[in-house]
Amino acid sequence: AQRGKRGTGKMTVAGIMRQYQVVGRRAPTEENPNPEAFRMILFAPNETIVRSKFWYYLHQFHKMKKTTGEILDIVEIQEKNSRVVKNYGIWLRYQSRSGTHNMYREFRDVKLTGAVSQLYDEMAGRHR
Repeated sequence: AQRGKRGTGKMTVAGIMRQYQVVGRRAPTEENPNPEAFRMILFAPNETIVRSKFWYYLHQFHKMKKTTGEILDIVEIQEKNSRVVKNYGIWLRYQSRSGTHNMYREFRDVKLTGAVSQLYDEMAGRHR
């Protein structure tokens, strides 16, 4: 599923997957002026979706909502050496019509984000 809209790279249904590091915390209060910060590394096509994913997972893990917290930093992580083809193995869990399944898939690509884009393409096409 190569469409090549935004330069070179593979497109998924959502777009080219990028890797982001997001740092956020609960909003400071008088009782807790310096709350604990949380860091996540997430894959998403753009910053808007990565913000949404960050709050989704933070709410599940720490019962914190967007209204009670703040994002301190969002950085896109670039791979240092993208000239060598590597094998990436990805463990994932997904929901299907018949239940929850664990899966291990291997992909060859020059970047981790390319392998994750291939994973999203394959999951969208083969596994419903």
